[in-house]
Amino acid sequence: MANLLFHKVSDKERKDIERQAKQIMDSFSKKLDKIPTKLKEALIERDKGERAEGEGKGCGIDREIMFSNAPKKSGDFIVAERGGWK
Repeated sequence: MANLLFHKVSDKERKDIERQAKQIMDSFSKKLDKIPTKLKEALIERDKGERAEGEGKGCGIDREIMFSNAPKKSGDFIVAERGGWK
């Protein structure tokens, strides 16, 4: 346990630490060089790439029912809670 406490590092110990650190970094960089840098992209094939344009019909939501269900409204706008859950 005494060797884990702070002590003044001698020149010999400093050089040993530098040598060990260099060995660790060199070993790590060699392993990094083995990793392929160019990753293959996933290929997804689909029959259709875009949807067909429709007639633009509404989804059937009744505006009056929507506004009657809204707890807070102002004219033609629904007033929504802004960050009250934070």
